[in-house]
Amino acid sequence: MFKIDPYHKEQAKKLNVLIQPSDKGYSKIDVFKDGKYVTSIGDTRYNDFISYYKNNGFHYAMERRKLYHQRHAKDNNIRGFYAKNILW
Repeated sequence: MFKIDPYHKEQAKKLNVLIQPSDKGYSKIDVFKDGKYVTSIGDTRYNDFISYYKNNGFHYAMERRKLYHQRHAKDNNIRGFYAKNILW
């Protein structure tokens, strides 16, 4: 099961949502708004900003963040929105 970092909690708080580790397949986090399930985000088989930061340092993590945002620039769905704003 994915361990939620304080960074993820802080990002979720900014969006006024609650998060918890997901038990759905390879998903990292389940997102809840007003007590209702919204979506699952992330994939445990891939890194996110905090994973890169802890394993490779700030500058590498920032480069990966930049590349993630470029790849997902056209993601206009709810899952993409929360993934970009909570995980990255």
